[in-house]
Amino acid sequence: MQTVKIPVSIDPNRAAASKLSFDGFIPGVQLKRLNELSAGDCSDVAVSLECGVDIQGIVYLKGKAVTELTLICQRCMTLYTTEVTVDFCFSPCGSEAEIDELPDAYDPIECNEIGEVRLHQLIEDELIIAMPLIPMHDDESCDEGDQDIVVGEIEPAQEERPNPFAVLEKLKSK
Repeated sequence: MQTVKIPVSIDPNRAAASKLSFDGFIPGVQLKRLNELSAGDCSDVAVSLECGVDIQGIVYLKGKAVTELTLICQRCMTLYTTEVTVDFCFSPCGSEAEIDELPDAYDPIECNEIGEVRLHQLIEDELIIAMPLIPMHDDESCDEGDQDIVVGEIEPAQEERPNPFAVLEKLKSK
């Protein structure tokens, strides 16, 4: 199978009926939101996608997406590259009832008015969710990872102050 560009949108029902599978890429420059969240342009996203119908008659889009992102380490504030991988399994749903009946193995997706799913947007959403919340190097490769950070000076323990309620204790004993 040759590597091709993944289509921007797809009709999941037709693709599942034909048992289509794609092994290709999405150009990284087309993923605007992902590029805005990273410190540099993301690399092309390698995508493998399989469309089909399971034994319960549920249409599914199942696959994997992998890309490399350049992020800023929040510990040492330098750029580093990390790989982001996402496994997904979606099923198109048209109503709330269909979403409620959908097995947990599938995530529901909505089709547009002509019955298609925007694959690029869907995969970009999954990659954004999979990005690290606080990007950091590994401890071994981070400049600041093995150093303790001191924010301020530690003050010596203060002398014990008299209890302001000691007067009340004297009144209680009377």
